This record gives sequence, structure tokens and C-alpha cells, in this order.
Amino acid sequence: MTLGRLFLLFVLVPLADLTLLVWAAGRIGFWPTVATVVLTAALGSWMARREGSAAWKRVQSKMTSGGVPGPELIDGLIILISGVLLLTPGFLTDLTGLLGLFPPTRTAMRKALASGFQSAIQNGTVRVASGGFGPMGGPMGGPMGGGMPGGMTGGFGAPGAPQKPPVQDAEIVDAEIVEEHTRPLRSNRSPEA
Repeated sequence: MTLGRLFLLFVLVPLADLTLLVWAAGRIGFWPTVATVVLTAALGSWMARREGSAAWKRVQSKMTSGGVPGPELIDGLIILISGVLLLTPGFLTDLTGLLGLFPPTRTAMRKALASGFQSAIQNGTVRVASGGFGPMGGPMGGPMGGGMPGGMTGGFGAPGAPQKPPVQDAEIVDAEIVEEHTRPLRSNRSPEA
């Protein structure tokens, strides 16, 4: 995130919220403005809890069926951020938080995040690497495992430090038998007639 965006996020947005709060207090009075802020925080926390538990159920359902919960996790993140924005006093943050709690606008936010992330990957500003665990239990790319292909570093290794090549034939350290089938051994003899 650039310095300009951080300035916008942490200085201009609260300043705009404060300006709107002062303007609203001048129009409708101090106590009605405070009541409005408290009411939106209470309503927002109730909605965030409801939508958050629904998103958690969707994540659990997806994992139970053997799928990977991608959009469901992004929805949960948007709901969490929306809840934080609703607890922050201010009209702009409350409006943004409410928009994140409604499913149609949340879907639009999720698509915008996904396309932004995809373009960041294509531009090279974000690198995605996946790996497993090395032979000694450490993350691949870290001090105990192999490095990432293409010169990327990952895990706990120092950035830019020379890395070992990826582990090709890693030793299985822990395993679980999910289902065991026994089959009779085949005999090379032909059946007797």
C-alpha cells in the first residue's frame, strides 16, 4: 500500500467522518447525532453477527463436502471488516460497513477484490507461492526445507538469501489411513477344471 493511500485511509476518512458528525450535530442536535451513531453500531453488530455466522456455516458446509472455501472466506473477511467499520463512529464508515453486510453489495466487493488481486498477480506486484513441509518438518523455503522455484523465497528464510532447490522426494513424516481395503492375492495358477 502506498503512502498516499495510507494517508487517505487514516487521515482523510476520519476527518470526513468528523466533519459529517459535526454537520449532523448542527442540523439535528448533539444527542440525536450520538443516538444515531450508537444505533448504527448496535444494528451493525447484530447484522455482522448474523451474516458472520451464516458465512461460517457456508465455510463449514463447503469443507464438509470436500471443497475449498474460497469465496466463503472472502465473504467472512468482508463481514469482519464491515463489523469493525460499523463500530467506528462516523457516517462514512457506517455506510461502508452496512454495504459490506448486504449480500448483493458484498458479492460486488468480493468480485472487485478478486479482480484487483488477479491484476496484482499479473502485474507482478504480488507473488503467490505454494509449498509444503520439508523433510525436517519446516516450511519449504525456510531454514529447514528447500527453496521456492524461480528464485522466490518463502517460509521463514531471509529475503534474498540463497535457497536450496525444492525437495523432490520428501519423506512422509505422518500419515493416516482413511479407508483400508483388503483384496485376495491373485494366484498365477489357472483355475482347476
